[in-house]
Amino acid sequence: MIRGRFQKILLATPPVITMDASTSAIKTGTSTVGITYDGGVVVGADHRATMGHFIANKSVKKLFRISDNIALTTAGLVGHAQSLSRVLAAELKLFELKRDMPMTVKGAATFTANILSGRPHYVQLLIVGVDHSGPSVYSIDSAGGSIPDTYCATGSGSPYMYGVLEDQFKTGMSKDKALSLAAKALLASAQRDAASGNGMDLAFITNETGFTQLSEEEVSALLSTL
Repeated sequence: MIRGRFQKILLATPPVITMDASTSAIKTGTSTVGITYDGGVVVGADHRATMGHFIANKSVKKLFRISDNIALTTAGLVGHAQSLSRVLAAELKLFELKRDMPMTVKGAATFTANILSGRPHYVQLLIVGVDHSGPSVYSIDSAGGSIPDTYCATGSGSPYMYGVLEDQFKTGMSKDKALSLAAKALLASAQRDAASGNGMDLAFITNETGFTQLSEEEVSALLSTL
């Protein structure tokens, strides 16, 4: 409202729209993890999606293969996450067709960060993979910040996962130990984070075999050994 000597003008304030449970958007509360090991990288994610305190879905896909050597994990709004996974898979394939060579993990992380800086999405991502420089894990925030690390966890369950990762991660660990560590971290988040759980997806990536996702039977067998 502006008051003058001869007039009174009412200025309308535009409504502020926030992306939270009240917008009826399904969010993946989420636990995802990426771990480098000697010769490759392990990546995993849980299955639960929530709307506020309500468990909206128990079998949401949060781990995506976006090329032969690169994977994406997603936390945040399901619609934004699924849209990004489709765009990235298409763009990485087009890059390979045009250049006759795959995009590097750093290139994929930078490309993803540029998308988010241009139009922020309500997501937190991991870009993980292997190329000529070795295994890599990149954490990417909703505004386009991209940070490399040897291991990383995202989502609401990440504080519980980091307790396991900080204690048990070793540089140069084997694939089997990295898979076990990822499973332990996801189990820890499922036990303490209400927005995470209902099983997990696990995969590993190497230069020799590319992206390989464990079957449900293989995941169950791994969990039985922990």
